[in-house]
Amino acid sequence: MDRFRSGRSLSPIRQAEAYWTALRTDGGVPNRSNIDPRGLENILEYTFILERIAPGIARFRLAGNHLSKLAGMEVRGMPLTAFFTAAARREISATLEHLFDTPAVAELEMGSEKRMGRAQIEARMILLPLKSDLGDVSRVLGVMVADGPISKTPYRFGVAKSRLRDLNQPEVRPSASQPVAGFAEDQAPLDSPAPHLRLVVSRDS
Repeated sequence: MDRFRSGRSLSPIRQAEAYWTALRTDGGVPNRSNIDPRGLENILEYTFILERIAPGIARFRLAGNHLSKLAGMEVRGMPLTAFFTAAARREISATLEHLFDTPAVAELEMGSEKRMGRAQIEARMILLPLKSDLGDVSRVLGVMVADGPISKTPYRFGVAKSRLRDLNQPEVRPSASQPVAGFAEDQAPLDSPAPHLRLVVSRDS
């Protein structure tokens, strides 16, 4: 992930983390209602909000255009796991549960699965917990950035490395990694491409 280490593509992730950190009060979890798109204006295309809907499952409530390009369709309403290979989904579900229940910050390094005639790309994601209006930790402010030319066909990613940082424990703990090269074509592609969306906020988000 040399291009990410250059800092160029990591910038949206660090900006989102800085914005989220500035909203924390007494080391707690910020409220979803405190998120103002104007504070993320220059990274909105990479930004998304998730809602926890079941154990290990969170769906997109809003998402920027960069994610739609990677999915080849509007992603609002889709589960986060739709961006991942079947082999990676159990880890993503476990990561979400830890994030919500602890709570914790998660950061992922990913690589796209191999497909004939298409170069693999690398991506990074950060997941930052938020409280709903009811006070439970059931929302996520996230950023996903893929580095490299993006083709028109949908992407799915494997997890090369993930890190979880419990909010009451500042150290970063690496998780088990899985290879990102040579993924089997374990599932059919996502549905046919649809027009790319701009950032759209669900009325009940």
